[in-house]
Amino acid sequence: ALAVLASMALTFDAWVYHHQLPQVARAAAQVPDSKIVVDHLGGPLRIGQYVNDLSVRPLWRENLSMVAAQPNTFLKLGGIAMPTMGADWRGGPRPATSAELAERWADDIEFAVHVFGADRCMFESNFPVDRQNVSYVVLWNAFKRIAADWSAEDRRLAFHDTAVALYSIE
Repeated sequence: ALAVLASMALTFDAWVYHHQLPQVARAAAQVPDSKIVVDHLGGPLRIGQYVNDLSVRPLWRENLSMVAAQPNTFLKLGGIAMPTMGADWRGGPRPATSAELAERWADDIEFAVHVFGADRCMFESNFPVDRQNVSYVVLWNAFKRIAADWSAEDRRLAFHDTAVALYSIE
C-alpha cells in the first residue's frame, strides 16, 4: 500500500503510539520512496498501564529516533493536549496557560526537532480533540513560546514551509 501511495506522490499519515514506532521505521525502510508522516509527536501514551510508567519517555525517544533515521519520514508536533498523552487539566482551578504548556512540552518537542530536523517537522493542531484541555489560541501560543529561541529558518520550517513542501501546497 505504501508503494502505491508513493507511486501516486501521496503521503501516508501514521497515527501510532510510542511502542508502535519501530513498525513505522521498518515500513519506511522497506519503501524508501514513500513519504510517511508520524502524527501527534509519535504518541507517547500516558493512560492505562502507561500512567506512571517511567520507561515511556526513554522508549519513546529511542523509537522516535529509529523513525527519524529514515529520511522519508516526517513528524507532526502536536496532538499532545489529548488525555491519551497524559494531558488532563480539566477540573483544575483554571485552564493551563501557554507558558505552562510550553514548559511541560518543550523538552520533548525540542528532542523531536533535534532528531528529525526542522525540515522534517511541522506544528499541528488536533482540534477539536485538543479542545478538551486547551484552547486553540493557547495551544499555538505555547508552540510559539517553545520555538521562540529557534533560528528564524527553523521557525519558518516548523510553522509553515515543511507542511507546504510535504503536502505540495501552493
